[in-house]
Amino acid sequence: MKGRSALRTALPWLILIGSCATLTGCGGSSPNSSKALEPSAAQIERSEEVAQKQQEAAELNKERELLSTIEAKKQEEVAEAKAKKIEAEATKKAKKKEAAATKKAKQKEKAAEANAKKIENAAKAEAEKLLEADKQDTNTEEAQTNSATGSGQPPSEGQ
Repeated sequence: MKGRSALRTALPWLILIGSCATLTGCGGSSPNSSKALEPSAAQIERSEEVAQKQQEAAELNKERELLSTIEAKKQEEVAEAKAKKIEAEATKKAKKKEAAATKKAKQKEKAAEANAKKIENAAKAEAEKLLEADKQDTNTEEAQTNSATGSGQPPSEGQ
């Protein structure tokens, strides 16, 4: 924008100088002097057009660079958002998997405890059966011994 404002400021001065030179040339007797000034004004105009085109091309290049920078930022932001989404999904999946593993481990532990309790109860029941059977055998033996001795009392040791 600076170049355009400078061009706008310089253009009236160049026209003024060109007009003065033309007016000065009109007072002279040489017809070639006005012709010599005309190409000079055309050259100035062409040089202004070339400068303006160069300035426009420079601005266009700057705009392209800015656009490519903006597009690169957008792509980076999209990639970051995608990465965050994937990471969040992976974290969620890992937590779900961990929770399932914990639940399964608790179920196995509970089943093992129940099985151990079942085995313990079965062992206790078996031990009680053996004690009961042993008591019955002892009582049966005493009864047989008592009936064989004829007294209803247990035999004394030391007789």
